[in-house]
Amino acid sequence: MKNTLRFVFALLALVLGSSVSAFAAFEDWPEFRGPTGQGISAAENPPVSWDSPKGVAWKIEIPGKGWSSPVLSEGMIVLTSSKETDKGVVLCALMVEAETGKILWERELFRPSEKETKASHSKNSLASGTPIISGDKIYVHFSHMGTAALKFSSGKVIWKKQLSHLPVHGTGGSPVLVNGLLVFNMDGKTDPAIAALDAKNGKLVWCTPRDQEVLRTFSFCTPLVIENQGRTEIVSPGSGMVGAYSPQDGTLLWKVSYGEGYSVVPRPVFADDMLYVLSGFNRPSMLAIKVDGSTGDLTDSHVQWRAIKAMPKTPSPIAVDGLVYAIDDTGSLSCLDAISGELLWKEKLIGNFSASPVLAGDTLYCCTEDGVCYVLKVSSAGAEIIWETDLEERILASPAVVDEAIYIRSDPHLWKIGS
Repeated sequence: MKNTLRFVFALLALVLGSSVSAFAAFEDWPEFRGPTGQGISAAENPPVSWDSPKGVAWKIEIPGKGWSSPVLSEGMIVLTSSKETDKGVVLCALMVEAETGKILWERELFRPSEKETKASHSKNSLASGTPIISGDKIYVHFSHMGTAALKFSSGKVIWKKQLSHLPVHGTGGSPVLVNGLLVFNMDGKTDPAIAALDAKNGKLVWCTPRDQEVLRTFSFCTPLVIENQGRTEIVSPGSGMVGAYSPQDGTLLWKVSYGEGYSVVPRPVFADDMLYVLSGFNRPSMLAIKVDGSTGDLTDSHVQWRAIKAMPKTPSPIAVDGLVYAIDDTGSLSCLDAISGELLWKEKLIGNFSASPVLAGDTLYCCTEDGVCYVLKVSSAGAEIIWETDLEERILASPAVVDEAIYIRSDPHLWKIGS
Protein backbone atom coordinates (compact mmCIF):
# COMPACT_ATOMS: atom_id res chain seq x y z
CA MET A 1 0.00 0.00 0.00
CA LYS A 2 2.77 2.40 0.93
CA ASN A 3 4.65 1.85 -2.35
CA THR A 4 1.40 2.18 -4.29
CA LEU A 5 0.66 5.55 -2.67
CA ARG A 6 4.15 6.77 -3.48
CA PHE A 7 3.71 5.75 -7.13
CA VAL A 8 0.34 7.51 -7.38
CA PHE A 9 1.65 10.72 -5.83
CA ALA A 10 4.71 10.74 -8.07
CA LEU A 11 2.61 10.08 -11.19
CA LEU A 12 0.17 12.87 -10.33
CA ALA A 13 3.00 15.30 -9.80
CA LEU A 14 4.53 14.33 -13.15
CA VAL A 15 1.28 14.61 -15.11
CA LEU A 16 -0.27 17.64 -13.44
CA GLY A 17 2.89 19.62 -12.74
CA SER A 18 4.67 20.85 -9.67
CA SER A 19 1.92 23.37 -8.87
CA VAL A 20 -0.24 20.54 -7.53
CA SER A 21 1.67 20.55 -4.26
CA ALA A 22 -1.10 18.81 -2.34
CA PHE A 23 -0.37 15.62 -4.24
CA ALA A 24 3.40 15.63 -3.71
CA ALA A 25 4.76 12.45 -2.18
CA PHE A 26 5.68 12.82 1.46
CA GLU A 27 9.24 12.37 2.57
CA ASP A 28 9.78 10.03 5.49
CA TRP A 29 11.69 10.56 8.72
CA PRO A 30 11.13 7.06 10.09
CA GLU A 31 13.56 6.77 13.02
CA PHE A 32 15.83 8.69 15.36
CA ARG A 33 17.89 11.13 13.25
CA GLY A 34 16.03 10.45 10.02
CA PRO A 35 16.12 8.01 7.09
CA THR A 36 19.80 7.13 7.52
CA GLY A 37 19.83 7.56 11.29
CA GLN A 38 22.62 10.09 10.90
CA GLY A 39 20.95 13.51 11.00
CA ILE A 40 20.99 14.22 7.26
CA SER A 41 17.84 15.51 5.57
CA ALA A 42 17.04 15.33 1.85
CA ALA A 43 14.78 18.40 2.12
CA GLU A 44 15.64 20.86 -0.65
CA ASN A 45 13.71 23.89 0.56
CA PRO A 46 13.32 23.76 4.35
CA PRO A 47 12.55 26.95 6.30
CA VAL A 48 15.60 29.03 7.18
CA SER A 49 13.85 31.78 9.16
CA TRP A 50 10.77 32.13 11.33
CA ASP A 51 9.46 34.04 14.32
CA SER A 52 6.57 32.69 16.34
CA PRO A 53 3.78 33.04 15.34
CA LYS A 54 5.04 34.07 11.88
CA GLY A 55 6.33 31.06 10.00
CA VAL A 56 4.73 28.59 12.41
CA ALA A 57 2.15 26.42 10.62
CA TRP A 58 0.81 25.06 13.89
CA LYS A 59 1.70 24.37 17.51
CA ILE A 60 -0.13 21.76 19.58
CA GLU A 61 0.15 20.63 23.17
CA ILE A 62 1.25 17.01 23.52
CA PRO A 63 -0.51 15.05 26.28
CA GLY A 64 1.93 14.05 28.99
CA LYS A 65 5.69 14.43 28.81
CA GLY A 66 8.50 12.87 26.82
CA TRP A 67 11.72 13.53 24.92
CA SER A 68 11.27 11.05 22.10
CA SER A 69 11.91 12.82 18.80
CA PRO A 70 9.17 13.10 16.16
CA VAL A 71 9.16 10.52 13.36
CA LEU A 72 7.09 10.79 10.17
CA SER A 73 5.72 8.59 7.40
CA GLU A 74 3.10 9.37 4.74
CA GLY A 75 2.29 12.71 6.33
CA MET A 76 1.77 11.29 9.82
CA ILE A 77 3.85 12.00 12.94
CA VAL A 78 4.37 9.51 15.76
CA LEU A 79 5.54 10.34 19.29
CA THR A 80 5.59 8.71 22.70
CA SER A 81 4.80 10.25 26.07
CA SER A 82 4.24 9.44 29.73
CA LYS A 83 1.21 10.67 31.64
CA GLU A 84 0.50 10.94 35.34
CA THR A 85 -2.91 9.52 36.29
CA ASP A 86 -4.67 8.81 39.56
CA LYS A 87 -3.61 5.19 39.07
CA GLY A 88 0.04 5.95 38.36
CA VAL A 89 2.15 6.53 35.25
CA VAL A 90 0.88 5.50 31.82
CA LEU A 91 3.22 5.16 28.82
CA CYS A 92 1.58 6.09 25.51
CA ALA A 93 2.06 6.38 21.76
CA LEU A 94 0.18 8.91 19.64
CA MET A 95 -0.23 9.90 16.00
CA VAL A 96 -0.50 13.48 14.71
CA GLU A 97 -1.52 14.58 11.23
CA ALA A 98 1.40 16.60 9.84
CA GLU A 99 -0.77 18.86 7.70
CA THR A 100 -3.10 20.04 10.47
CA GLY A 101 -1.55 19.10 13.81
CA LYS A 102 -4.63 17.08 14.72
CA ILE A 103 -4.06 14.18 17.12
CA LEU A 104 -5.61 11.18 15.35
CA TRP A 105 -5.16 8.56 18.04
CA GLU A 106 -3.47 7.88 21.35
CA ARG A 107 -2.78 4.43 22.81
CA GLU A 108 -1.96 3.51 26.39
CA LEU A 109 0.68 0.77 26.34
CA PHE A 110 2.31 0.22 29.73
CA ARG A 111 1.68 1.04 33.39
CA PRO A 112 5.12 0.81 35.00
CA SER A 113 5.52 0.40 38.73
CA GLU A 114 6.78 3.16 40.99
CA LYS A 115 10.05 1.26 41.32
CA GLU A 116 10.49 1.24 37.53
CA THR A 117 9.92 4.98 37.18
CA LYS A 118 11.80 6.47 40.11
CA ALA A 119 15.35 6.38 38.66
CA SER A 120 14.88 9.03 35.95
CA HIS A 121 17.38 11.91 35.62
CA SER A 122 16.13 15.52 35.72
CA LYS A 123 17.04 15.91 32.03
CA ASN A 124 15.43 12.61 31.12
CA SER A 125 11.85 11.43 30.70
CA LEU A 126 10.01 8.13 30.87
CA ALA A 127 9.45 8.36 27.09
CA SER A 128 12.84 9.31 25.66
CA GLY A 129 13.29 6.50 23.12
CA THR A 130 12.27 7.55 19.60
CA PRO A 131 9.83 5.26 17.73
CA ILE A 132 10.44 3.57 14.38
CA ILE A 133 7.94 3.48 11.51
CA SER A 134 8.32 0.64 8.99
CA GLY A 135 5.54 -0.07 6.52
CA ASP A 136 2.29 -0.48 8.45
CA LYS A 137 4.03 -0.96 11.78
CA ILE A 138 5.21 1.36 14.53
CA TYR A 139 7.73 0.18 17.10
CA VAL A 140 8.00 2.01 20.42
CA HIS A 141 10.55 1.39 23.14
CA PHE A 142 10.44 2.45 26.79
CA SER A 143 13.67 0.68 27.81
CA HIS A 144 13.21 -1.56 30.90
CA MET A 145 9.51 -0.67 31.09
CA GLY A 146 8.50 -2.27 27.81
CA THR A 147 8.58 -2.43 24.01
CA ALA A 148 5.58 -2.64 21.67
CA ALA A 149 4.51 -2.86 18.04
CA LEU A 150 1.38 -1.12 16.73
CA LYS A 151 -0.48 -0.86 13.43
CA PHE A 152 0.46 2.38 11.72
CA SER A 153 -3.00 2.77 10.20
CA SER A 154 -5.01 2.32 13.39
CA GLY A 155 -2.74 2.30 16.43
CA LYS A 156 -3.90 -1.22 17.27
CA VAL A 157 -1.40 -3.03 19.48
CA ILE A 158 0.21 -6.02 17.73
CA TRP A 159 2.48 -7.19 20.54
CA LYS A 160 4.08 -6.05 23.77
CA LYS A 161 7.26 -7.27 25.44
CA GLN A 162 9.22 -6.36 28.56
CA LEU A 163 12.90 -7.16 29.09
CA SER A 164 13.62 -5.96 32.59
CA HIS A 165 16.97 -4.57 33.69
CA LEU A 166 18.09 -2.12 36.37
CA PRO A 167 18.16 1.42 34.96
CA VAL A 168 20.40 4.30 35.96
CA HIS A 169 18.91 7.76 35.30
CA GLY A 170 16.00 6.23 33.35
CA THR A 171 15.49 5.58 29.64
CA GLY A 172 17.34 6.94 26.63
CA GLY A 173 18.33 4.80 23.67
CA SER A 174 16.11 4.11 20.66
CA PRO A 175 15.74 0.82 18.78
CA VAL A 176 16.83 -0.02 15.24
CA LEU A 177 15.39 -2.43 12.66
CA VAL A 178 17.55 -4.90 10.75
CA ASN A 179 16.71 -8.16 8.95
CA GLY A 180 13.35 -8.51 10.66
CA LEU A 181 14.77 -7.80 14.11
CA LEU A 182 14.12 -4.94 16.50
CA VAL A 183 17.45 -4.31 18.24
CA PHE A 184 18.22 -2.12 21.25
CA ASN A 185 20.81 -1.65 23.98
CA MET A 186 20.21 -2.69 27.59
CA ASP A 187 23.05 -0.85 29.32
CA GLY A 188 21.83 -0.50 32.90
CA LYS A 189 23.30 -0.68 36.38
CA THR A 190 24.45 -4.28 35.94
CA ASP A 191 24.84 -6.88 33.18
CA PRO A 192 24.91 -4.54 30.14
CA ALA A 193 23.82 -6.20 26.90
CA ILE A 194 22.35 -5.73 23.44
CA ALA A 195 19.11 -7.54 22.59
CA ALA A 196 17.10 -8.44 19.49
CA LEU A 197 13.37 -9.15 19.28
CA ASP A 198 11.52 -10.71 16.37
CA ALA A 199 9.80 -7.69 14.82
CA LYS A 200 6.76 -9.80 13.88
CA ASN A 201 5.87 -11.10 17.33
CA GLY A 202 8.19 -9.54 19.93
CA LYS A 203 9.86 -12.82 20.92
CA LEU A 204 13.45 -12.61 22.12
CA VAL A 205 15.82 -13.89 19.41
CA TRP A 206 19.16 -13.21 21.09
CA CYS A 207 20.74 -11.21 23.89
CA THR A 208 24.51 -10.64 23.92
CA PRO A 209 26.34 -9.44 27.06
CA ARG A 210 28.86 -6.63 26.68
CA ASP A 211 32.45 -7.83 26.41
CA GLN A 212 33.93 -5.10 28.60
CA GLU A 213 34.85 -4.59 32.25
CA VAL A 214 34.05 -1.03 33.37
CA LEU A 215 33.19 0.72 36.62
CA ARG A 216 29.98 2.30 35.31
CA THR A 217 28.02 0.07 32.95
CA PHE A 218 25.10 2.36 32.12
CA SER A 219 24.70 4.11 28.76
CA PHE A 220 21.88 5.42 26.56
CA CYS A 221 23.04 4.99 22.99
CA THR A 222 21.13 4.02 19.85
CA PRO A 223 22.74 1.39 17.56
CA LEU A 224 23.49 2.04 13.89
CA VAL A 225 23.26 -0.55 11.10
CA ILE A 226 26.12 -0.43 8.59
CA GLU A 227 27.48 -2.46 5.68
CA ASN A 228 31.08 -3.53 6.31
CA GLN A 229 32.58 -4.94 3.11
CA GLY A 230 29.29 -6.66 2.25
CA ARG A 231 28.63 -7.76 5.84
CA THR A 232 25.67 -6.25 7.70
CA GLU A 233 26.65 -5.15 11.21
CA ILE A 234 24.90 -3.57 14.18
CA VAL A 235 27.26 -0.97 15.61
CA SER A 236 26.42 -0.46 19.28
CA PRO A 237 28.39 1.83 21.60
CA GLY A 238 28.21 1.27 25.33
CA SER A 239 30.28 2.02 28.39
CA GLY A 240 33.98 1.55 27.65
CA MET A 241 33.55 0.11 24.16
CA VAL A 242 31.84 0.11 20.80
CA GLY A 243 31.01 -3.28 19.35
CA ALA A 244 29.78 -4.52 15.98
CA TYR A 245 27.32 -7.41 16.25
CA SER A 246 25.96 -9.92 13.75
CA PRO A 247 22.19 -9.56 13.20
CA GLN A 248 21.95 -13.32 12.72
CA ASP A 249 22.84 -14.39 16.25
CA GLY A 250 24.29 -11.39 18.11
CA THR A 251 27.90 -12.53 17.80
CA LEU A 252 30.42 -9.79 18.57
CA LEU A 253 32.35 -9.31 15.32
CA TRP A 254 34.76 -6.61 16.41
CA LYS A 255 35.19 -4.03 19.13
CA VAL A 256 37.16 -0.91 20.01
CA SER A 257 37.72 0.04 23.65
CA TYR A 258 37.85 3.62 24.95
CA GLY A 259 38.65 3.26 28.63
CA GLU A 260 36.14 4.16 31.32
CA GLY A 261 33.81 6.25 29.15
CA TYR A 262 30.22 5.79 30.35
CA SER A 263 26.71 7.22 29.96
CA VAL A 264 27.29 7.21 26.20
CA VAL A 265 24.46 8.98 24.39
CA PRO A 266 25.50 10.15 20.87
CA ARG A 267 24.55 7.81 18.05
CA PRO A 268 27.56 6.91 15.87
CA VAL A 269 27.81 8.03 12.25
CA PHE A 270 29.35 6.22 9.28
CA ALA A 271 30.74 7.55 5.99
CA ASP A 272 33.32 6.36 3.46
CA ASP A 273 34.25 3.27 5.48
CA MET A 274 34.93 5.35 8.59
CA LEU A 275 32.92 5.14 11.79
CA TYR A 276 32.79 8.09 14.19
CA VAL A 277 31.99 7.27 17.82
CA LEU A 278 31.81 9.37 21.00
CA SER A 279 33.15 7.92 24.24
CA GLY A 280 30.74 9.44 26.80
CA PHE A 281 31.35 10.94 30.24
CA ASN A 282 33.39 12.31 31.95
CA ARG A 283 35.61 13.74 29.26
CA PRO A 284 34.24 12.73 25.86
CA SER A 285 36.41 12.10 22.85
CA MET A 286 35.59 11.22 19.25
CA LEU A 287 37.18 8.13 17.73
CA ALA A 288 37.50 7.63 13.98
CA ILE A 289 37.56 3.89 13.28
CA LYS A 290 38.50 2.37 9.93
CA VAL A 291 35.94 -0.23 8.89
CA ASP A 292 37.48 -2.73 6.48
CA GLY A 293 35.98 -6.14 7.25
CA SER A 294 38.42 -6.98 10.03
CA THR A 295 37.25 -8.82 13.14
CA GLY A 296 38.42 -9.08 16.74
CA ASP A 297 39.76 -6.36 19.03
CA LEU A 298 40.63 -3.44 16.72
CA THR A 299 41.54 -0.92 19.42
CA ASP A 300 45.24 -0.77 18.58
CA SER A 301 44.99 -1.22 14.82
CA HIS A 302 41.95 0.61 13.43
CA VAL A 303 41.54 3.87 15.37
CA GLN A 304 42.71 6.45 12.82
CA TRP A 305 42.48 9.49 15.08
CA ARG A 306 40.98 10.67 18.34
CA ALA A 307 39.70 14.21 19.03
CA ILE A 308 39.48 15.28 22.66
CA LYS A 309 38.62 18.99 22.62
CA ALA A 310 35.00 20.24 22.70
CA MET A 311 33.41 16.89 21.87
CA PRO A 312 29.76 16.19 22.78
CA LYS A 313 28.48 14.11 25.65
CA THR A 314 24.89 14.16 24.36
CA PRO A 315 24.31 15.52 20.80
CA SER A 316 25.18 13.15 17.94
CA PRO A 317 27.60 14.26 15.19
CA ILE A 318 27.17 14.45 11.41
CA ALA A 319 29.60 13.02 8.82
CA VAL A 320 29.25 14.18 5.21
CA ASP A 321 31.41 15.19 2.24
CA GLY A 322 34.68 14.45 4.00
CA LEU A 323 33.74 16.52 7.05
CA VAL A 324 32.53 15.77 10.57
CA TYR A 325 30.36 18.33 12.36
CA ALA A 326 29.95 18.07 16.13
CA ILE A 327 28.37 20.40 18.67
CA ASP A 328 29.22 19.80 22.30
CA ASP A 329 26.86 20.23 25.23
CA THR A 330 28.05 23.81 25.87
CA GLY A 331 27.63 25.08 22.30
CA SER A 332 31.08 24.61 20.72
CA LEU A 333 30.41 23.69 17.09
CA SER A 334 33.44 22.04 15.46
CA CYS A 335 34.21 20.97 11.91
CA LEU A 336 36.85 18.26 11.53
CA ASP A 337 38.52 16.75 8.50
CA ALA A 338 37.01 13.27 8.37
CA ILE A 339 40.23 11.56 7.29
CA SER A 340 42.84 13.30 9.43
CA GLY A 341 40.79 14.63 12.34
CA GLU A 342 42.26 18.10 11.80
CA LEU A 343 40.14 20.87 13.31
CA LEU A 344 39.12 23.10 10.41
CA TRP A 345 37.12 25.63 12.42
CA LYS A 346 35.13 26.17 15.59
CA GLU A 347 32.08 28.37 16.21
CA LYS A 348 30.63 29.16 19.64
CA LEU A 349 26.85 29.14 19.95
CA ILE A 350 25.23 30.53 23.09
CA GLY A 351 23.40 27.92 25.14
CA ASN A 352 23.52 24.30 26.28
CA PHE A 353 22.65 21.52 23.86
CA SER A 354 21.16 18.03 24.17
CA ALA A 355 19.24 17.74 20.88
CA SER A 356 21.22 16.41 17.92
CA PRO A 357 21.70 18.72 14.92
CA VAL A 358 20.24 18.14 11.46
CA LEU A 359 21.93 19.02 8.16
CA ALA A 360 19.90 19.76 5.00
CA GLY A 361 22.29 20.53 2.14
CA ASP A 362 24.59 23.14 3.63
CA THR A 363 22.05 24.31 6.22
CA LEU A 364 22.54 23.17 9.81
CA TYR A 365 19.77 23.27 12.42
CA CYS A 366 20.62 23.27 16.15
CA CYS A 367 18.33 23.78 19.16
CA THR A 368 19.41 24.69 22.69
CA GLU A 369 17.92 23.23 25.85
CA ASP A 370 16.29 26.62 26.52
CA GLY A 371 14.52 26.69 23.14
CA VAL A 372 16.80 28.88 21.03
CA CYS A 373 16.96 27.61 17.43
CA TYR A 374 20.00 28.35 15.28
CA VAL A 375 20.14 28.07 11.50
CA LEU A 376 23.64 28.13 10.02
CA LYS A 377 25.30 27.81 6.63
CA VAL A 378 28.25 25.46 7.01
CA SER A 379 31.12 24.23 4.84
CA SER A 380 34.78 23.37 5.20
CA ALA A 381 35.51 27.11 5.16
CA GLY A 382 33.42 27.99 8.20
CA ALA A 383 29.97 28.60 9.66
CA GLU A 384 27.63 31.58 9.39
CA ILE A 385 24.57 32.04 11.59
CA ILE A 386 21.78 33.12 9.23
CA TRP A 387 18.89 32.94 11.69
CA GLU A 388 18.32 32.71 15.42
CA THR A 389 14.98 32.63 17.21
CA ASP A 390 13.74 31.70 20.66
CA LEU A 391 10.77 29.35 21.09
CA GLU A 392 10.97 30.00 24.85
CA GLU A 393 10.38 26.35 25.74
CA ARG A 394 12.69 23.55 26.79
CA ILE A 395 14.01 21.39 23.93
CA LEU A 396 15.85 18.11 24.43
CA ALA A 397 14.37 16.13 21.51
CA SER A 398 16.00 16.27 18.08
CA PRO A 399 14.16 18.00 15.22
CA ALA A 400 12.92 16.39 12.01
CA VAL A 401 13.49 18.32 8.77
CA VAL A 402 11.13 16.97 6.14
CA ASP A 403 9.94 18.43 2.82
CA GLU A 404 9.43 22.17 3.47
CA ALA A 405 8.92 21.92 7.22
CA ILE A 406 10.73 21.46 10.51
CA TYR A 407 9.09 19.52 13.34
CA ILE A 408 10.33 20.40 16.82
CA ARG A 409 9.26 18.84 20.09
CA SER A 410 9.46 21.10 23.12
CA ASP A 411 7.95 20.88 26.57
CA PRO A 412 4.95 20.76 26.25
CA HIS A 413 4.39 21.38 22.51
CA LEU A 414 4.99 19.96 19.06
CA TRP A 415 5.75 22.65 16.46
CA LYS A 416 5.52 22.62 12.70
CA ILE A 417 7.72 25.33 11.23
CA GLY A 418 6.89 26.13 7.60
CA SER A 419 3.99 26.93 5.35
